[in-house]
Parts: sequence; structure tokens; C-alpha cells
Amino acid sequence: MNFIIIASFSIFCVVFFFARRRVDRIEAKRDNAFWERERQANFTRKKPLVNLNYITIPDRLLNMEPAFTTDALNACLKTLNDLSEYRIVNLTGYTNTDLKLEYGTANITILSDFDLHYTNLVTCLQKLAELLHENGDDALAVTVLEFAVSTGTDVSKSYYLLADLYDAAGAHEKIAGLIDAAGELRSLLKDSIVQNLKERL
Repeated sequence: MNFIIIASFSIFCVVFFFARRRVDRIEAKRDNAFWERERQANFTRKKPLVNLNYITIPDRLLNMEPAFTTDALNACLKTLNDLSEYRIVNLTGYTNTDLKLEYGTANITILSDFDLHYTNLVTCLQKLAELLHENGDDALAVTVLEFAVSTGTDVSKSYYLLADLYDAAGAHEKIAGLIDAAGELRSLLKDSIVQNLKERL
């Protein structure tokens, strides 16, 4: 019996040793690939940023006139107008290495600014939509959220609130379009957003 236990343990140790070595080789290969890609990115020359998908905040949002206004709502509208002065680009899902390889190391700071403006935009749009909904202005809330979705936002609340508003307006069929839009996201939240929306069908 002792021999069987010792033999089994020895086999387990051998299997574990080779499995561990295999995992170590895979991790080392992955690390080497990452650092090689980063090295290439750091030597990529600056490229024009003309082909970026710049986001323009539409006039219908900048000039909206809600039926009722509050200090919080006015603050959101001011933030929205302030953001309209900046260049805004959705770079969700792209790493700094991706961006340096594509546009050059010298552009990484400005690209980070573009993406920061985008984060501020979609945060503002979600808050604005919630305030409009709370004030009973659902038509404007839908307009705001549809714009947010069109930019590729991964703010899950924007999809869920818009789905709720579609339901309340008798436009349940539009949720399918939200699922399609969410399915195109470059975000870790994509699957959970899609699953939540599918459960509403």
C-alpha cells in the first residue's frame, strides 16, 4: 500500500513539474511578445491623427430646452457645452501600446486627452439623461441616450435606461438595436450589457 502511495505521489510530482514548466514557458513567451511589441511601439514615429473618429456633440443637445430646469441639470448642460470645445475620441479598448504603434509615441499624451474628454462626455450624458428622466422629460432623455449609444459608450446604465424608456414608450422592438450596438463594443462590459438587454426581449 505504501509503495502505491509513494508511486502515485511521485507520478503526480513529475506531472506537476512538467505542467509547471509548460506554463512558465507560455508565460515567458507572452511576456517577451508584450515587451517586444512595447519596444516597437516606443520607436514608432509620429503619425497624422486625421483618420480618427472625432465626435461632434450635436446642436440639438447643446441647445436643448428642457421643460423644467434645475441647478444640477443646468450644470450638466454647461459641461456639455464646455466639452464641445474639445476634440473627443472614443479610444475604449485600446491600450497605450496599441495607440503608440498606430499613431506614434509622440501622440500618446494628446490621444489620452481625447479619450479623457470622451469619458467625461459619456459620464455627463448619462447624468443628464437621468436628470431629464427624473423631471419627466423622457423624450429628451431618449435623445441624449441615443447619442451616447451612437458614440460607442460602454456605460451600462445608458443602455439599461434607454431600454426602459423604449419600453415605457411602447417601442420595445428598439431594444434589438441596442443589443446590436452593444455587441460592437471594444469593452470588457460588452458581454454583460448584451446579456442584460437580451433578457429584456
